[in-house]
This record gives sequence, C-alpha cells and structure tokens, in this order.
Amino acid sequence: MSPIITLACVVIDCQDPAGMAAFYHAASGGEITHTDEDSAWVAMSATTWVFRKVEGYQPPTWPGSKVPPQLHLDFSVDDLDTAEKQLHALGATTPEHQPNDRTRGLIVMLDPAGHPFCIAARR
Repeated sequence: MSPIITLACVVIDCQDPAGMAAFYHAASGGEITHTDEDSAWVAMSATTWVFRKVEGYQPPTWPGSKVPPQLHLDFSVDDLDTAEKQLHALGATTPEHQPNDRTRGLIVMLDPAGHPFCIAARR
C-alpha cells in the first residue's frame, strides 16, 4: 500500500520567526529559504522547518507540562479530497474552523488524540 501522506515540514510556534531561523541556520548549516512578517523557513537535511509567529506565545515549560510544546506537522498529499477521506477512515477529523479556504490547497485536520496537523496538495 502506498502512503497517504509524506512529511512536508515541521511547523514550530514562536514569537520571533527570524531569530529562530537565524539560530537553526547557524546551528545546522541549513538554508533560510523564506522569511516574512509571520514566518521563516529553514531547509535542514531533508526537512523544511517553519517557524511561525504566534501572538501571545509562551515558551513551553520543562520538565513540567503547564505550557506544552507547540508544534505541528504538515504533510504532502497527492489529492486533498481523497487523502482527507482516507484519513477520516483512520480516525482523523476535520475541524470546522479552517484558517484558509481549502481551494488554496491546505486542510487542517486533527489526529485521533486531537493533535492538529495539515495536509497540503503536493507541489
């Protein structure tokens, strides 16, 4: 059976996307591939890391879990509608609130435990 999804990127919430990208660029030798007011993208090894600005961001508490880690995964799919149906059959759900119109090629979904992840049409 061929996979429904393939990892497209790891998305990490933060207050300062450019600063995070600069840190991971310097630490990993990766390449900063995109920056704007709300995000910065770094290609590290075979994965893209997206640092996403979140208003009111609070860093995770460690080792406690008062503020949990804040990240989600984005996956590429061949066909959005087909993948969404297949993922529903596996226990995922699609929340009513979507930050983008699905015609833009992105759907936010929730895994069976409620963790958000996105599926996007393969480019």
